[in-house]
Amino acid sequence: VMFYRLLSIVGRQRASPGWQNWSSARNSASAAEARSMVLPTQAQVVICGGGIMGTSVAYHLSKMGWKDIVLLEQGRLAAGSTRFCAGILSTARHLTIEQKMADYSNKLYHQLEQETGIQTGYTRTGSIFLAQTQDRLISLKRINSRLNVIGIPSEIISPKKVAELHHLLNVHDLVGAMHVPEDAVVSSADVALALASAASQNGVQIYDRTSVLHVMVKKGQVTGVETDKGQIECQYFVNCAGQWAYELGLSNEEPVSIPLHACEHFYLLTRPLETPLQSSTPTIVDADGRIYIRNWQGGILSGGFEKNPKPIFTEGKNQLEIQNLQEDWDHFEPLLSSLLRRMPELETLEIMKLVNCPETFTPDMRCIMGESPAVQGYFVLAGMNSAGLSFGGGAGKYLAEWMVHGYPSENVWELDLKRFGALQSSRTFLRHRVMEVMPLMYDLKVPRWDFQTGRQLRTSPLYDRLDAQGARWMEKHGFERPKYFVPPDKDLLALEQSKTFYKPDWFDIVESEVKCCKEAVCVIDMSSFTKFEITSTGDQALEVLQYLFSNDLDVPVGHIVHTGMLNEGGGYENDCSIARLNKRSFFMISPTDQQVHCWAWLKKHMPKDSNLLLEDVTWKYTALNLIGPRAVDVLSELSYAPMTPDHFPSLFCKEMSVGYANGIRVMSMTHTGEPGFMLYIPIEYALHVYNEVMSVGQKYGIRNAGYYALRSLRIEKFFAFWGQDINNLTTPLECGRESRVKLEKGMDFIGRDALLLQKQNGVYKRLTMFILDDHDTDLDLWPWWGEPIYRNGQYVGKTTSSAYSYSLERHVCLGFVHNFSEDTGEEQVVTADFINRGEYEIDIAGYRFQAKAKLYPVTSLFTQKRRKDDMELSDLHGK
Repeated sequence: VMFYRLLSIVGRQRASPGWQNWSSARNSASAAEARSMVLPTQAQVVICGGGIMGTSVAYHLSKMGWKDIVLLEQGRLAAGSTRFCAGILSTARHLTIEQKMADYSNKLYHQLEQETGIQTGYTRTGSIFLAQTQDRLISLKRINSRLNVIGIPSEIISPKKVAELHHLLNVHDLVGAMHVPEDAVVSSADVALALASAASQNGVQIYDRTSVLHVMVKKGQVTGVETDKGQIECQYFVNCAGQWAYELGLSNEEPVSIPLHACEHFYLLTRPLETPLQSSTPTIVDADGRIYIRNWQGGILSGGFEKNPKPIFTEGKNQLEIQNLQEDWDHFEPLLSSLLRRMPELETLEIMKLVNCPETFTPDMRCIMGESPAVQGYFVLAGMNSAGLSFGGGAGKYLAEWMVHGYPSENVWELDLKRFGALQSSRTFLRHRVMEVMPLMYDLKVPRWDFQTGRQLRTSPLYDRLDAQGARWMEKHGFERPKYFVPPDKDLLALEQSKTFYKPDWFDIVESEVKCCKEAVCVIDMSSFTKFEITSTGDQALEVLQYLFSNDLDVPVGHIVHTGMLNEGGGYENDCSIARLNKRSFFMISPTDQQVHCWAWLKKHMPKDSNLLLEDVTWKYTALNLIGPRAVDVLSELSYAPMTPDHFPSLFCKEMSVGYANGIRVMSMTHTGEPGFMLYIPIEYALHVYNEVMSVGQKYGIRNAGYYALRSLRIEKFFAFWGQDINNLTTPLECGRESRVKLEKGMDFIGRDALLLQKQNGVYKRLTMFILDDHDTDLDLWPWWGEPIYRNGQYVGKTTSSAYSYSLERHVCLGFVHNFSEDTGEEQVVTADFINRGEYEIDIAGYRFQAKAKLYPVTSLFTQKRRKDDMELSDLHGK
């Protein structure tokens, strides 16, 4: 009834062509009328999906001045997942970008009714997040610290305060909670209709009961869409098809991989309580009990994320609108028991029904947005992991900015479609992964946890050898990488189960690996790095790379250059090392998760020249990192060639034989600042070279090491990693990398103008290294990432990464310092003097620890020399 009433309101408000078909749904002829509607033959943008995502994108594009937009919905507007949404708007998220999206959504929905005249049911209730354990409370305290510094009110409260705010709750088993007073509830379908109404008033044409069959593509560019009502030519297509986004992506002439999968999601509705709950009753999230509870018309709406979810539509079954799936009380029983423990008075309450609706989840629990790497003009916004209402406004805004300006106003790499490759598109992988992801929504996520499903997908040829020697694995972009190696005398089971915000059980293991890197020699398998070769028949390769990269690549053959691949704003799209193999051939090494993004960027900006070849050779080479002062001895013995700095200078690359194997690319760098070599080995020789290195290295004290040791080494040397410390909104001047930019190299490059301007005006943030002073490694909470930084008591930024430095015997954090005006809050120029004159604290879950700020790495706490040569030798990429 509400749906049709709102349609009639909208119909009276607006009689534009785009509204005729669905405002006419008020009468029985609506379906016939919709079929008779004539679609436009062309548009600038076609959006597929009339839920909260599609309408939000349409709303924001029209606000930004784009008018030639058509929105298509296969059923009725807001009748898919959006209609079944529980209507909870929560800003308490682990990622800052998600917090900002939810905060923007909250503000947008709050004023939508006034803007459109459509009632959305927006009610500010606040949320209370319960903690049954100390670890859960620590997790909430970490989120609370981050919410406060971006202006979202929240506080940690006692169980007694919880009982005062919600008198029906049983609080005897709680240790605390977090209260977020400005969270809200709202009708998601009505929000979608209000967004559609506003978009229509701005000129967007909306057609329901119109199915997109496939997207037409020519030469890697969107040219139009084929619907069941005819074709529409367009420059941009936006896939907001929710759970059908995966199928729609695969239906194109050139498939677009959108890795998501639906699961059944249950919640119950009750009749009003004897004394009906007030509309302002706070929403409850009891993650340890796996449930959420909100007021619903004086009664209760309660659902959750069970441990044994039910994936659906794996075979790609399609349906116009999501009909209510079957009730399954046996499946819901654990959540119902949890609800009754939390609210015992509900035992006598009459339940109206158990709603079963599909929710879409992604392989890493983060939503998917951005442009396809395969098809230009094809944008995606889908996979909301049950947070579509919370993210809808903000996600629609960022995607619209991306389309209009070429980039969003915030760094959204963590949500970018290009973080995935085709390898995550297997139906079997997606089905298995979402069965793990859905329970993880409410599981306690401690630092450095790893997914268990979809593993051993991409492995080095050395995987079995390393696994047999005690390797413990982490996964990056589907690639297995060793974290550390468990010695034979360690309790393996206890180590696997040690998950904590405090000092981890692997501390001593990583210490011994770091010590070996500094005193003897270690081997780290780093095969996951992205590796490209760029070659040409003439000078084309050099010319295009000089334009795409900020450093000067016109260097002698055999030299290695650390350089950034910048965007027009001077920010890092990629941070990499490039070796010149010969006059016309270059070997490029990038971070693991750059494989799709970097390829797409290069393809987009390289000329269509048949004499220019870009090849992904990631799979062709196994990469071994030999770190330590004795690495030179091991390689000398294996190659019968002098490897000293006189014969093999720093940042040099040479093809050599190692053992019996020829054609090994040996590079004098280690990604850590420690002495040593990277070996890029054709995969058929990998096992032989590894065995030879380990055999010869025995007399020098060789051992295996993992990425945790690498992390400790690189952070104490002040080496930033792309995707973690630096991103597309970070320029070289903001992270002390002026030496990697050659503004006067004799030709223009992307980002040069922005850097010249920044050099003239100064930087507004600066990457800084912090050494914690009064922090007890054994007893205090550890910093991991995302901790607020305070200067003279004022918030100035967040940490981006951290590690324990075994050399300094202190924790080291990296993070950006901003200079916010105390009067206006506006950002001001950050100088070295500004950083050096401050007194700093790092906030770890509400506890502040004093820290010393450094702009250069230190060799020890006593001899704090500024070693600029360290910065020169550093290789700061490759997370």
